[in-house]
Amino acid sequence: MARHGKKYREAVSKIDQTKLYSPKEALDLIKEVSYTKFDSTVDLAVNLGVDPKQADQNIRGAVPLPHGLGKTVRVLVFAKGDKALEAKDAGAEYVGGDELAKQITDGWMEFDQVIATPDMMGVVGRLGKILGPRGMMPNPKVGTVTMDVTKAINEVKAGRVEYRVDKAGVIHAPFGKVSFDSNKLLDNFNTLIDTLLKAKPSTSKGTYMKKVYISSTMGPSVKINVASFKA
Repeated sequence: MARHGKKYREAVSKIDQTKLYSPKEALDLIKEVSYTKFDSTVDLAVNLGVDPKQADQNIRGAVPLPHGLGKTVRVLVFAKGDKALEAKDAGAEYVGGDELAKQITDGWMEFDQVIATPDMMGVVGRLGKILGPRGMMPNPKVGTVTMDVTKAINEVKAGRVEYRVDKAGVIHAPFGKVSFDSNKLLDNFNTLIDTLLKAKPSTSKGTYMKKVYISSTMGPSVKINVASFKA
């Protein structure tokens, strides 16, 4: 496994496992120890003190990041009539209805995000088994089922990140690339953390943000000092 190769071990050796880093220190370190030949994605992992089995603690949403995610996003929109024209004008790569649904059923997946107007959910609903496991199913909670298709397309293309707590109470979310300037990564990080702090359910008891880590693709994780941004 490449993870445990020489480069990975060298990267780990530069991180003090007993230390809680400030976000800025951690980001500088992540940039320094990243060793992939490609431009790695920088990821956030947050362990929350919530019970995802409780509906009101099943935290989910989306937030536009100030500096985007550093990648081109191909958008598919299910819409008809004026809304289909609006989606094309807003820059969606693919716009349609039943014919697009059939292409997806037949195995076509040349897109990164799916947006739908509410009146198209009858068509989109049939694609749940394909889009659901890939995290692409349109959902009103994250703003991808909407009549305001222009806003949704603009946000997705600018670099909007979706987040959702898993069964273990952990949220994983990307927030940029290693090539980003540290201050831009910090802006994105702070936006994501602030959003998660605001999403704290009133029924969540005890410590809300338990542990926070950041890492880059294939690289080791760095633990952040949670006290620096507690609500």
